[in-house]
Amino acid sequence: MNGPASVTLPAVLRDAIVADARAAVPNEMCGLIVGSDAPAAGGMALRWAPARNAAASPYVYDVDPADLLRLSLEIDARDEAIWAIVHSHVASPARPSPTDVRRAFYPDALHVIVSLAPAEADRATGAPSVRAWRIAGDTAAEVALEIVP
Repeated sequence: MNGPASVTLPAVLRDAIVADARAAVPNEMCGLIVGSDAPAAGGMALRWAPARNAAASPYVYDVDPADLLRLSLEIDARDEAIWAIVHSHVASPARPSPTDVRRAFYPDALHVIVSLAPAEADRATGAPSVRAWRIAGDTAAEVALEIVP
């Protein structure tokens, strides 16, 4: 499976993503992390681009097609890349579900998942679990995610 073993994510982006995940409850939240290039090409995360969850569900996400089109055109115009596809799990771990794996249509992008499940929170800080994954075919491999200032 191509891609980096570890990546960095600025804390300001992580904080914005977690805030949007909390605001979306009871439903899953989704959006894109826009980067300078794909992670496998050495791209760095630049900004968080929230999107509407067209499914409006606590169990599944579907990036709103109009939001995806708008963001894709903007990303292309700025010569950027989809660095990661992000969504939240309201009550389950920050691991790709079988549905997440089946619906991973952007093989160059990472998948960042936020878990709002209390049992998954960091024991020291209480912060939600945020994890990154590479998904190719029917395989998901975790990528070490380092949060940086």
